[in-house]
Amino acid sequence: MAITNAIENFHMTVNEAFLAKAQALAPALIETEVRPVRTVEIVPRGEDYIAVEAAPAFVHSVPMGRDDRLCLDFGDHQVGYVSFTLTPVGSPADAPACLRLRFGEIPYEIAADPAEYHGEISRSWIQEEVIHVDVLPAAVSLPRRYAFRYLELTVLDTSAKYKVVVSGVTCRSVSSADPSAVPPLDVSDPELARLDRVSLKTMQDCMQSVFEDGPKRDRRLWLADLRLQALTNYATFQNNDLVKRCLYLFAGLTQNEGRVGACLFLEPRPQVDDTALFDYSLFFVSCLHDYYEATGDRETLAELFPTADRQIELSLRELDERDIVTDKDTWWCFLDWGEGLNKQAGAQAILIYALKQVAVMAGWLDDPAAAERYRAAADRLTKAALNCLWDEEQGFFVSGAERQVSWASQVWFVLAGVFDREKNVRLLERLIEADPGVPMVTPYMYHYFIDALLQNGMAELALRQMKAYWGEMIRDGADTFWELYDPKDRYASPYGSRLVNSFCHAWSGTPAYFIRTYFSK
Repeated sequence: MAITNAIENFHMTVNEAFLAKAQALAPALIETEVRPVRTVEIVPRGEDYIAVEAAPAFVHSVPMGRDDRLCLDFGDHQVGYVSFTLTPVGSPADAPACLRLRFGEIPYEIAADPAEYHGEISRSWIQEEVIHVDVLPAAVSLPRRYAFRYLELTVLDTSAKYKVVVSGVTCRSVSSADPSAVPPLDVSDPELARLDRVSLKTMQDCMQSVFEDGPKRDRRLWLADLRLQALTNYATFQNNDLVKRCLYLFAGLTQNEGRVGACLFLEPRPQVDDTALFDYSLFFVSCLHDYYEATGDRETLAELFPTADRQIELSLRELDERDIVTDKDTWWCFLDWGEGLNKQAGAQAILIYALKQVAVMAGWLDDPAAAERYRAAADRLTKAALNCLWDEEQGFFVSGAERQVSWASQVWFVLAGVFDREKNVRLLERLIEADPGVPMVTPYMYHYFIDALLQNGMAELALRQMKAYWGEMIRDGADTFWELYDPKDRYASPYGSRLVNSFCHAWSGTPAYFIRTYFSK
């Protein structure tokens, strides 16, 4: 599976005015000092691992020599900078102290052997450090930011003459999210309260100088993640300037021909990646549409609308003679991580979805001619989809040369509104009953499934599905929601090993959005 789609002859266009607006909106980070709450041992449980309490509190360790180890539990997921004090005991320190530190969002990351990792993305994402401390005692402050709950310290060596004591371990946790800004939740269902709490923690830890997709990996701004983070933010932290900042960054740092990139880097300087994804570019339209609905910020809408319009124009070039999005063999469109998932039908539906949103925005900007042009294009593509992709005999939309039936294709056509509500309900019911062989595997795609149910009056079923999926993740040990979760394969990874999976991931935190929008009093 290819996980990059680099543009040939890539170049970046910088809109300095947009970039200046984005930089002016850079948030101050809120810092909180967090200490470990207990020491634990990581032990096997079935095919996985759990943390078992070794001591109920941590003040400082006993003297540690070669191969001694200590595993600390900070009680919840943290994103920040670790420091501690290292003190020698015994004879004078006649050699450096050499320590290995391993950080884990879940116990498995502490137990797994990084040497056995042979996945598809860089092993440098594995959170492991080896440090030498030459002069003791020492106050050690690690310069790198980590995302973790568990920290294991192993003494690789001192010398035969002395040992070390570890004390004063702290994490300076950072986030641009202010929990005090979140409105109180008014629900009587304790499971919804738990889902909301874990969602908020997921969001908080991903809200840094931008909405990061994952604070462990990839630690940057991805557009489809931003869309879901922004929706959740409007219902929770209400840091709308952070959404605005991200919109101006994407519009100010574009790829060839004005295409909005799939993701951005902030350091060492703001720049767009050379990864292009069909659906991600179109989600700039959705992000801008949602932002105006939430804020009424007409100035930003007017200034960024040409960027949204350009994404539509570039996407319409991808149509074949039937007005169907051309299928490709490369990783050109995401949709979901499902193995073998064909993207053609889902891409067609997302283009229709975006056309309808940009038509609405043109109306907000008092441009009825543009609004009608977009609506006509959406109607044309809808007709093409019904003629070419709808299989009446199966009662499903099909995708690609093999006429694949997947969950993602059906969900996106429901959201695109190519049928009326009655037909949408029948399609969703048939989808659940038939359960086609290309399932949803990410909270990202499950979000859109829940959204499709809610948009078509199926709130009770949406609630059950949300509790079953995200609730099961909590029962499996999540204290922040994970990048990928398949209840039928809890150890799945699109990268060849879950050692590099993200276990605090932006696109997974949307239960708080659903709960506060549809299910709170």
